[in-house]
Amino acid sequence: MTEAFSSSSEAVLQRTVDVTAAESGSQAGDLEELYQISDTCRFIQSKDFKKVALQFPDELLVDAVAVSAAIEKETKVKTYVLGDTSYGSCCVDEVAAEHVGADCIVHYGQSCLSPSRRLPLMYVFGKRPVDVQKCADAFRELYPDTESHVVVLYDITYSHALDAFKKLLSASYPNTVFSVLKADHFGGQEQIHGLVADDANSDCMDDRVVHKFGRQFCLAEGKSVEDYSMFYIGREGLTLTNFMMTWNRCAFCSFDPETSTGRTESININKALMKRYYAIERAKDANVVGILVGTLGVANYLTIIEQLKECISKAGKKSYMFAMGKINVAKLANFLEIDVYVLVACPENSLLDSSEFYRPVVTPFEMEVACNKHREWSGEYITDFRDLLPGGSSHVDFPEPDESANEEDTTDVSLITGALRTSCLRSSAEPTDGSSASSSLVIRNQTLTVANTNTAASFLAGRSWQGLEPKLGETPVVKAVEGRRGIAIAYEEEGTDSRDCLT
Repeated sequence: MTEAFSSSSEAVLQRTVDVTAAESGSQAGDLEELYQISDTCRFIQSKDFKKVALQFPDELLVDAVAVSAAIEKETKVKTYVLGDTSYGSCCVDEVAAEHVGADCIVHYGQSCLSPSRRLPLMYVFGKRPVDVQKCADAFRELYPDTESHVVVLYDITYSHALDAFKKLLSASYPNTVFSVLKADHFGGQEQIHGLVADDANSDCMDDRVVHKFGRQFCLAEGKSVEDYSMFYIGREGLTLTNFMMTWNRCAFCSFDPETSTGRTESININKALMKRYYAIERAKDANVVGILVGTLGVANYLTIIEQLKECISKAGKKSYMFAMGKINVAKLANFLEIDVYVLVACPENSLLDSSEFYRPVVTPFEMEVACNKHREWSGEYITDFRDLLPGGSSHVDFPEPDESANEEDTTDVSLITGALRTSCLRSSAEPTDGSSASSSLVIRNQTLTVANTNTAASFLAGRSWQGLEPKLGETPVVKAVEGRRGIAIAYEEEGTDSRDCLT
């Protein structure tokens, strides 16, 4: 049980980071091409930047010094390497860049393409090797019907090969749609990566253009996304899982460039969705909710946090906000009073497998399903919290108190515990602790005998140990004495005592 909620101190001191040599530019012998140093220098010089932050993921840190030196030599600017991001390396770490006063950020490697708003940004995706001919052959085997409607998606590190892949298939597969990368940039400007063409979807009506997760593609007239199959080029991971959960009514096939094999994805989407629905039921049972800040760089993250606070409060629950960097089992296990956590992060990091955690971790969409009666579970799944905001494609207004003023608090049965639970609609100004400022009486309604919400304060009052007790005036005053020396794993006097015991 101890190992589940804490890590070994010796393991922390001896921990090493595995570096994939295949992704290293020094192994490939071509830093210039892999890291697009010339393009980066032109980007820096065109805007006359003086301080540049270079953000590398762990697997590319081996080349950080060489890349930084090459850029400084060419542009005469000061560069800073961001090698330890506060959250996922796929997100742009604007906070770390602002700490050093950087004028812009160059992001290397895998990216979720979540929009950023604070600093000018350039993406360098890298160029992982892929056999385009084998990829086309696998596509033909998976889709023998040349009239099939297919959308081609891909990991961003393989975007460099999409032109060649399109030339091999576009003539024989007229109904195949090739997505392009379209990332939001500073100042509202947009730049298309991959198929670099300003008129990529210029002949497509707005209602047929799909733009999600930094990808954009155009549907045929009279067709919807559900009428297409999805072909993904890349390794199995968070990106593919995010696509499959979002477009869960589409059949998926994939091609792994590392093994040069194609396959039909056999993941049970219905089982995955039911697992997420179980998390929603846990959120409905919760009385105390912890809001985990999992990003500081994705645009509008503060807006969704405020919307979650209001939604949780109107549902009669208590919320607390946590900003703790990269989350793990040991960190969250410190807060036993929290019933469920909601993670505000980029789409790829939102689908956290919380099976090892002491409390479940849900997404903002799942929390809204649990709190907002107007949002029903229909099988549609949303991983991008921007779609939940006002003006988003999936925004649902919270019911106003006057709409249900003539209704009593609704009561249903929990599918988890089998116990009765009551849900009420409160205004944002109404207290949620079950009592007013001038009374200690608990609420009584006609459905249940007593409806007493379990806030963190009541949880603390019921604990046998409530922390260190100051005991002011109860302990004698003593002079300051010399404390222990060393580190917690082995104080100096502990070693001395052990040797004395042996003698």
